[in-house]
Amino acid sequence: MHRVQLHYTLRRDASDALVRHPLIDLLQAVDAHGSISAAARALGLSYRHVWGELKRWEDELGSELILWEKGQSARLSEFGAKLMWAERQAQARLSPQIEALRADLERAFAVAFDPSAHVLTLYASHDDALPALRAHAAAEHNLHLDIRFTGSVDAIAALNEGRCIMAGFHTLTQPDPDSLAARTYKPLLQPGLHKIIGFGRRTQGLIVAPGNPLGLHSLHDVARTGARFVNRPMGSGTRVLLDDLLADAGLSAAALSGYADTEPSHAAVAQAVAAGQADAGLGIELAARSRGLDFVPLAHEDYHLVCLKSALEQPAIQALRATLHSAAWQERMAALAGYTCTRCGDILSLRERLPWWTFRPKKRPIPASDGHR
Repeated sequence: MHRVQLHYTLRRDASDALVRHPLIDLLQAVDAHGSISAAARALGLSYRHVWGELKRWEDELGSELILWEKGQSARLSEFGAKLMWAERQAQARLSPQIEALRADLERAFAVAFDPSAHVLTLYASHDDALPALRAHAAAEHNLHLDIRFTGSVDAIAALNEGRCIMAGFHTLTQPDPDSLAARTYKPLLQPGLHKIIGFGRRTQGLIVAPGNPLGLHSLHDVARTGARFVNRPMGSGTRVLLDDLLADAGLSAAALSGYADTEPSHAAVAQAVAAGQADAGLGIELAARSRGLDFVPLAHEDYHLVCLKSALEQPAIQALRATLHSAAWQERMAALAGYTCTRCGDILSLRERLPWWTFRPKKRPIPASDGHR
C-alpha cells in the first residue's frame, strides 16, 4: 500500500483549503487540454518539466499515467483516471476536516507573525498549576508556554544544555543543606549563572482512597500496615522528596511495599489509587481532590522556575513575570487546592532560596601605607 504524506505552504494571499498534490494538477491539465504542451502552457511550466515529472511519477508508482495514440490527443490511462477519481473522493469526504486543519495551522502560525506574542519553552517537573498558567498566559498576556513535563533533574539538565529557556523543579520550603535534594540539585545549579523566578508553594502528601479506610496518616503508617504504595520514577522531584521524608522518618525504601512501582505523574498516581491498584502514593493535593480522593498533608514545598541570568531580559521571560505578578493569575492560583502564591514573579537568588551554598565574606583590602603614622 502506498503511504500518503501531507505538506503545506505559507502564503500571504488567501486560497482554498485544499490538500493538493502536484501530480494531480498535472493530470488535470493534460486531461483538460489533451496534450502535454498545452498542459504545460496552462500551468506556466516548461514542456520538459511536465514531461519529466510525468515520467518520474510513472516510475515511482509503477504504472502508466498518460496514453498516446497516433493522431489522437493525449489522455489519461485507466490508472491515471482512478487517481483523479480518488482525489475527488478524498476532497469531497475530507473537506471539513481539511478546513479545520488549515484553520488550526493558521492560528498556530499567527503567533509567529504577531510581534506582540511570545513563546517560552519550559521543561518542568509535573505540576497541575502549570497547565492553568499556560491557559491564563495565552488568553490574558499573549504568552504561549511550550511545556514539556519531565523529572526535575531532567528539566534542569535540559536548561543547562540549551534545550529550553526555563526549567521547573521543587524543594521543601526549608530544605536541609545535607538532604538528598541538596546533593541532587546543587551540582546542576550555580549561583551567579542561574536565577530563580518565584512561582508558588504547594502541599505534598499521601493520596489515599475516600475516607482513608486504612487510617494512613504518615509514612510510618504506610510501612506498618503494608499498604500498597505507588512511587514516582528516578529523577523526579517527588521521588527525591520521598527519599528525604523517609530518611527523616528513619525508614528505608524497603519499608514501603511498592516502592519500586512507579507512575509518571501526580495525576497517574491519583488514578492508580482511584482505580484500586494502590492504597497510597505521594503527590500534590490538587491531583487527589480533582479525583474525589482523600489527602493527608506531609510537606510544604516551593515550586521554582529557574533560568539563566543572561535570559532575564528576554521578552518571553519578562512577559511571564508580568503574568505571574498579575492579580488575576494570583487569584486563580490561590483557588487551586493546596497552592499559595509566594514571591510570584520575583527574581530570586539561589542563595536566598536554597541553603546549599556558603561563601566566606570577602576580606576588605588593607589600605596601602602613606608613610605617616
